[in-house]
Amino acid sequence: MSEQVSPRGTFLAIADALKAQVSAEPKLERLPPIADLMGQYGVSRGVVLRAFGVLRKEGVAEPVPGGRWRVVRDGQRTDRRPLAERLTDVFADDGLEVGAAFPSASALCERFGVSRPTITKALGKLEAAGWLSEGGQGKLRTVRALPNREESSSL
Repeated sequence: MSEQVSPRGTFLAIADALKAQVSAEPKLERLPPIADLMGQYGVSRGVVLRAFGVLRKEGVAEPVPGGRWRVVRDGQRTDRRPLAERLTDVFADDGLEVGAAFPSASALCERFGVSRPTITKALGKLEAAGWLSEGGQGKLRTVRALPNREESSSL
């Protein structure tokens, strides 16, 4: 008679298998899709999500937009603040003063690893808050005011 895994422990077995895969493959950046794991282990979506929950709790993986899960390596830090709030760090990081040119949308896309529409939306929030002058095609954004820590966290 073959030994079967208890249905209650199946998600733990899946989590252990995924942890072993993450350890064995240092270049692995994303966990396999939920549908693939459902087929591989013959389980429901809920069981796979419970396994991912274990990995999240242990700091091995975290969800990313789009329903995927990314691997978190030791020493890796991800800033999960809204983009507009992260953009306020540019003022201090780049040593910007009132009247100085703010980095271009293209430079910010590359720096933060997001799309142009995402940057444009976040810049719009900084403009609405009064910290940047309005930009536009070929128009340079300049610093109108410097945000303080309390103001930047309210975006």
